Amino acid sequence: MAISSQSFSPSFISTPNDLTRPTRLPSRVTTHFRKTQTRSPALRFTVSSRLNSSKSSDAGGSFSPDNGDVQYELHHDLSPQRRRHGSPVFVTLPVKSVGKEGKIWRPKAMMLSLKALAAAGVEGVVVEIWWGVVERNEPRVYDWRGYRELVMMACMCGLKVRAVLAFHQHGIDGDDLNGIPLPQWVLDEIHTDPDLAFSDRFGRRNFEYISLGCDILPVLRGRSPIQAYADFMRDFRDTFRPYLGIIITGVQIGMGPGGELRYPSLSSQKLNLAWSRELGEFQCYDKYMLASLNASARNIGKREWGNGGPFGTGSLMQNPERTEFFRNEGGSWNAPYGKFFLEWYSDLLLRHGERICREAETIFRGSEVHISAKLAAIHWHYDTQSHPSELTAGYYNTFNRDGYLPILRMFSKYGFTMCCSCFEMQDVIMKKINPDSSPEGFLRQLLLAARLCDVSLEGQNFSTDLDDGAFTQVLEMSKFYSNGIERRPFSFNFVRMDKNMFEPRSWDRFTRFVRRMSDGNMLRARLNLRLKTAVAAEVGLLYQLYQYS
Repeated sequence: MAISSQSFSPSFISTPNDLTRPTRLPSRVTTHFRKTQTRSPALRFTVSSRLNSSKSSDAGGSFSPDNGDVQYELHHDLSPQRRRHGSPVFVTLPVKSVGKEGKIWRPKAMMLSLKALAAAGVEGVVVEIWWGVVERNEPRVYDWRGYRELVMMACMCGLKVRAVLAFHQHGIDGDDLNGIPLPQWVLDEIHTDPDLAFSDRFGRRNFEYISLGCDILPVLRGRSPIQAYADFMRDFRDTFRPYLGIIITGVQIGMGPGGELRYPSLSSQKLNLAWSRELGEFQCYDKYMLASLNASARNIGKREWGNGGPFGTGSLMQNPERTEFFRNEGGSWNAPYGKFFLEWYSDLLLRHGERICREAETIFRGSEVHISAKLAAIHWHYDTQSHPSELTAGYYNTFNRDGYLPILRMFSKYGFTMCCSCFEMQDVIMKKINPDSSPEGFLRQLLLAARLCDVSLEGQNFSTDLDDGAFTQVLEMSKFYSNGIERRPFSFNFVRMDKNMFEPRSWDRFTRFVRRMSDGNMLRARLNLRLKTAVAAEVGLLYQLYQYS
C-alpha cells in the first residue's frame, strides 16, 4: 500500500489546555507538540508533509503524486470565532470512492478533485464508509485501508472530513453495478433466515437494512444487529482515533435505508416523478415484526389487531382519498385500531434509534467529534390530513400530531446533530408535479422542532442538478433555521461530487454558492502549490476520461 512508503510529519501548535490528552498518530508518523502563549484561545493546526514515493499506476487503490516529491503546508484555524457569520459547506464524495475491494478508485482524479474543492473554499468532504466494504467477508474482520488513505488525502488538501457509517445497502438490488450490498456474511445469514429482511403485505423482501424486529436478537452469528453496529463503530473509533476532532470532525450514524431513521417503505431508491406520489407500504410482515405487533396487541387485550398491518391502504400510486385507511374523512388511520398500529410502528422505529444513539454516544464520548443522524424528507403527501407516505416510513406525523418532536427530543438527549435533505426544493415547483406535496411546509415543521429541542442542523440537497434558484432556496431555508436572537450552528452537505459538478457553468454556480453561504469568510487550506480555478477544468477532463461518477 503506497501510504506506508510515505514520510508524513505533522506538527501541532496549540495554546495551553487546548489539547487535554496526548494524540497518537499512525505508524510512520512523527509528531511534535509545543505550547506557546498567544492572545487568542484558538487552536491552530499546522501540517507540513513531504511525500516521497515512486510513481504507481492510477488504476486504483493507492495514491502517488505525479512528481514523487510534493510539499504541502496546511493551516487549520479551529477557533470558534473564526466563522462569525455564514455556514460551512461540505461536499459528499462519490459512493464508490472506496470500492468493494477496499481501494480508492481513480486516486489521481480524487486528489485533483479535493484540491479543487479546497480552492473553492469548501470546508470539508463527507465520506460514506460502507459496512459492506469494511466488514465484507467475515464478522469482526475490518478493512479500513482505503478509507484511511482517503482521510489522509483530504488532510493533505486542508479539508475536514465527515464520516458516514453506512449500515445499509446502496443500489436497487444485488445486481446493480454501482451498488454496494450488505456484508456477504450478513447476506448469508439472511439467505438462511429470510425473515431478517423486511417484508410487506405481498411478501416482497427488502434487503436494504436488517429488520428492526430482530434488533436485539443474536441472529448474526451470535451477535444482534445492534451489537454488530456497535462493534463497527468501536473499531472505527480505535482505528481513526488520531484524526477524531482534528481532521474527522463529524460522524453520522446510519440508522436505516439510505442511512435515514425510517422503514424501507418506498418501492425504489431512484429519484423520479412517480416516486414523489407513492403512498408506500408498511414493512411489518417478517416474523420478528409480526411477533412484536402480536405481543403489543395482546397487551391491550386486542389479539385480533396483531395479525398484520392495516387493511384498505390501497396501491402504491393510488389517490389516498380513494383508500379506506388514508382518506381524510373517516379514514381508519384516525380510528382506535389505526392509532394503535401507528403508535406501535413508529415506537419501534424510535426504540431502534434510541438503541443506536445510546451506543454511539458511549463509544464516541470524549472524542470531540460531532455525532449526527439523518431523517428522511418525505413531503409528497404533506398537505393531506393523514400524510400516508410519512406514516408508512414510520413517522407518525399527521395534521393533528407532530411525529418529529419525539425523534428530535431523542437526538437532543444524546447530543446528536440532525441531518435532513430537500433544502433546495420549492413548493411552487413541486406542486406542479404533485399538488399534495409541500417540501417547504415539511422542512419548516422539522426545523422548528430542531430549534425547540436545541438540536444543531446539517442541511442537504435532495436532487443533484441545482440551478441558481435552488441554491438561493438553500440559503433562505438555512436562514429560517439559524437566524434569531441566538444564532444556531448550521452547515450544508452538498450531494454529491461527480463529473457534472466540474463542468464550467455548474462549477461557477457552486463556487458562488459556497461564497454566499460563508458570507465571504471562507476557511481554506493555504497550499504551497498555487491552486487556480483551472484545476476544476483538469478534474472535469479526468472525469470524462474515466467516466467517474
